[in-house]
Amino acid sequence: MTDDLRATALRWLDAARPAVVVEVAAFRGSVPRETGTRMLVAADEAVGTIGGGHLELQAIQQARALLVAGGPAFERHVALGPSLGQCCGGALDLRFTPLAQASPAAWSAPVPRFFLQLYGAGHVGRAVAGHLADVPCQVQWIDEREGEFPAEPSPPHIQRLCAEPVDSEVASAPGGAFYLVMTHSHDLDLALSLAILRRGDAGFFGLIGSRTKRLRFEHRLGERGIAPQALAGMVCPVGLPGIEGKEPGVIAAATVAQLLQRAGRGRA
Repeated sequence: MTDDLRATALRWLDAARPAVVVEVAAFRGSVPRETGTRMLVAADEAVGTIGGGHLELQAIQQARALLVAGGPAFERHVALGPSLGQCCGGALDLRFTPLAQASPAAWSAPVPRFFLQLYGAGHVGRAVAGHLADVPCQVQWIDEREGEFPAEPSPPHIQRLCAEPVDSEVASAPGGAFYLVMTHSHDLDLALSLAILRRGDAGFFGLIGSRTKRLRFEHRLGERGIAPQALAGMVCPVGLPGIEGKEPGVIAAATVAQLLQRAGRGRA
């Protein structure tokens, strides 16, 4: 995450740790990362990535050479291809800047791909949060049971909320928000589904469960006044079709892929 890299850069700057910022300044054609992608290189550590492979290995070597020799920032044009053992076929310009000259406080934050309210800190909810740890998005992870959240902290873009009643949080989401409902209780799932569908402005609404659960929920929500066209937008079961498996990690991976696919449609 760019925010995490910025925080690391600021810590290194405060500690006067010698380092070089390697940044993709421009690109043409097919390349592993886009303009503005950065990594930090110190003598004994590299944080972030500009795409991996020989491109990144050579960039780290050049950054460390700058650390040893000193000097001003410079740019290097790189054509990807057989000489680097990479078949992307594009080209990019890399900028090498000593950290002391790179002004990390002014780095812009990445634009979140989506805003998500994730309801439930059970096995699948935890797996979803884990998959989203390195995705540029904004997440409110909500459960009424504070003890269900894992002991290790979440990254800054995943905010944990312990709320009761949980469905009251639906009203706080921005328009076009994504929702994933995967709590420990069918009654709570139903209350959340009702609140989300009554808003009528979800960018994505996924409900964990089987096709049988979907049929039951359609009936119950219909009795509560939710129109058939609104129910048609409810994704249940969740996850990209064709990915089989009921393990929490598999369900979570298929679901996060589905979120990214939906977010991609909105960015196209």
